[in-house]
Amino acid sequence: MRELIFPVEHDGEIGLQAQLRRHLVDAIMDGRLAPDGPLPSCRRLAHSLGVSRNTVVLAYQALADEGFLISRERVGYFVNRDMLATVPAGPAPEAAEAGRGPDWRRRLKVRPSEQRHLSKPKNWRHYPYPFIYGQADHELFPVTAWRMCSRQALGVQAIHRWTDDSFDEDDPQLVEEVRTHVLPRRGVRAAHDEILITMGAQNALYLIAHLLAGPKTTVGVEEPGYVDARNIFALTGAKVQPLPVDRSGVVVDRALTRCDCVYVTPSHQSPTTVTMTMERRVALLDWAGRHGVSVIEDDYEAEANFISSPTSALKAMDRDQSVIYVGSFSKSLAPGLRVGFLVAPAPFIREARLLRRMILRHPPANNQRTVALFISGGYYDALVNRLQRVYRSRWEAMGEALAKFLPESATMPSFGGTSYWVRGPEGLDADALAGTALEEGIVIEPGSIFFAASDPPRNFFRLGFSSIKAEKIAPGIERLAAIIHQAV
Repeated sequence: MRELIFPVEHDGEIGLQAQLRRHLVDAIMDGRLAPDGPLPSCRRLAHSLGVSRNTVVLAYQALADEGFLISRERVGYFVNRDMLATVPAGPAPEAAEAGRGPDWRRRLKVRPSEQRHLSKPKNWRHYPYPFIYGQADHELFPVTAWRMCSRQALGVQAIHRWTDDSFDEDDPQLVEEVRTHVLPRRGVRAAHDEILITMGAQNALYLIAHLLAGPKTTVGVEEPGYVDARNIFALTGAKVQPLPVDRSGVVVDRALTRCDCVYVTPSHQSPTTVTMTMERRVALLDWAGRHGVSVIEDDYEAEANFISSPTSALKAMDRDQSVIYVGSFSKSLAPGLRVGFLVAPAPFIREARLLRRMILRHPPANNQRTVALFISGGYYDALVNRLQRVYRSRWEAMGEALAKFLPESATMPSFGGTSYWVRGPEGLDADALAGTALEEGIVIEPGSIFFAASDPPRNFFRLGFSSIKAEKIAPGIERLAAIIHQAV
């Protein structure tokens, strides 16, 4: 054991005992600790690692309980040879001869890598001015309340529920909370068999696309519009028909007549932030009802309205069962939870449930129950109210900063949301701007990727404010404006 040095972080996110257990398991499974071989005494290992003896004792005892170690009274701890029986033995595979094996480039029928995708720096939190969209401010997340709900979800009765194989069923408590608590805020009514829990909005859109779209289908998508939706529909072989967006939302004109289904973001258009007017909503629903066309409503920022009275969802106005509604907790809770929901007529939900079963069966049941408890306990409402207060202050700060440093570049979103869509000066290349700004500690999203056109306008970009403090917005916009003025 002398040559085995385990790096431990005394101020890391993972406790010392957990770190030690992980390192010991790795050493056992990869052969650095010989079968039946002794481990150093607790006192000796504690001294060499700079941790307490009790930390090592607890780690050894836990690994003995789990079968990795064998405790021999008055002698010490030894590696359990039986645990190594699960590790496959044999020589490493030899390198394949040239020309043998499949040609994967030719075998692949679908190549998502050839599509354009949004790209964001993984270490965006390290930048002083992260105007990044779709990310959460960790300081706003109610950790204590979430832990409390997580502990409830780990109760004996709850564990019995989510450790069973639910096949394609969802947590009934979460479905009920969505039906009676979340959807009514958007004016939507739905029966239990009209709701499906999904792994976020992307999962919902994937299910919809593979049920409604195909090589002989035309799908209308807003232009500019949500990149992932456009890509998901395109992967089915469907023709994606760009639908122009103006200050009233998606334009209802002849372009729609070529579409078999239409994808829209009426409450807070992505990325322009435009809210679809009531007149335009009525026209779209009337057209869909008369032509028997499906309308896919992505209500991705439903809870981010802090400016005026809530606008009902398009689904709430639907009288012809034309609208398929996509909701998500990513913007209100956390994107990493991957919990969303789909609302549609029962026959559609039945098929979507079976399709989801063949992909992932159902979202993790323990996460579903935790979210259900979080909503039923009133914590979700409290979080939404807090987010609306904080976002409003950041919205105002960004509006004032843009008016001061980049006048006439952006219009305040009428719905709220967590971003501004900025039209820079003519001649500005926002793709180049994003690279230069990053060098100055500023994270922005260039807007050209949101256009399906082969030669999109280059002077648009998006500024998010969900994860940047209000007091840092003005200095960041001032610095960004200086870079823009130098570039054009």
